[in-house]
Amino acid sequence: MTNFLRVRVLGHDVRVAVRPGTAPGPPLLLCNGIGASLDLLDPFVDEVDPRIEVVRFDVPGVGGSAGPKVPYNFALLAWLVGTLVDRLGYDRFDALGISWGGGLAQQLAFQYPRRCRRLVLVSTGTGMLMVPAHPRVLGKMLTPRRYRDPAYAKAIAPLLYGGRMRRQPGEVRHVMYEPERLGPRSGYYLQLLAGAGWTSLPALPLIRQPALILAGNDDPLIPLVNARIMRALLPHAVLHVYDDGHLGLLTAADELGPLVSRFLTSP
Repeated sequence: MTNFLRVRVLGHDVRVAVRPGTAPGPPLLLCNGIGASLDLLDPFVDEVDPRIEVVRFDVPGVGGSAGPKVPYNFALLAWLVGTLVDRLGYDRFDALGISWGGGLAQQLAFQYPRRCRRLVLVSTGTGMLMVPAHPRVLGKMLTPRRYRDPAYAKAIAPLLYGGRMRRQPGEVRHVMYEPERLGPRSGYYLQLLAGAGWTSLPALPLIRQPALILAGNDDPLIPLVNARIMRALLPHAVLHVYDDGHLGLLTAADELGPLVSRFLTSP
C-alpha cells in the first residue's frame, strides 16, 4: 500500500509517495518526466518487485508540490532531492530517471557517488549536447498543453511518443492525462529552464555506479543513438532496447518493471 506524504524540504512543500518494500535494501527513487506528476508512474510501480521500496516525488511546481520561490537548475534540484532522501531516513538509494528526469538521475549519481548505489536511465539523453529530435517534435514540448487537453494529446501522440502510441494514440489518455495533478503552468516552464545549458556529456565517464539504460526502438523525442552514446561513455553500463516508444516505461511496464527489478536485486 502506497503512503502519500507532505515533506518540508529546504523551504519547499514536496508531495511524496512511498511504497514500502518487503525486504531490506535501498529504495528506488523515481525521477519523472517534464510536467508529469508522480501518479503517472503507477503502471510501472505496480510491476516493480514488491521487495523493493519505491519512492516518488513531485518536483516543486509540478503535480501536488508547491511552486519554488526561485528558479532552479539540476544541481540545486539534486541537492533538494538528496535532502528529501535524508528526511525520509535513507542512507543510500537507487535512482531511476525517465526523459527529463533522466537528467536529474544522472546529476544525482554524479553529485552523490557514495549514496546513489545504482542508476537506471529510461528514454533519456545527455541534455543540451545530444542528438536532438526533429524540430516538429521539439516544438510540441514547448508548452504543457498535452497534459491539459486530451484531444490534443491524442492528436500529437504518434509524432511525439512513437511506439505503441502510433497504433493506439487514444491510450495516451490513460497514461498521460491526469487533470487533478497538473500544477501551475509556471512549473513546467521552470523545468524547461532547469535543463537549459545543462549537459552530462563530460561527466559520464566519472559516473562509476552500475547503470541500466532502457531505450525504445521507436522514440521520436529521444533518438536511440543517444542511448548508445551513454552506453559508450558510462564505465559500467548495459543497454536494453525495447520494442516501443518514449513512454515504454508505462506502456511496456510488464516487460520493463521485472527487468529493472532484476537489475536492482542482482548481486
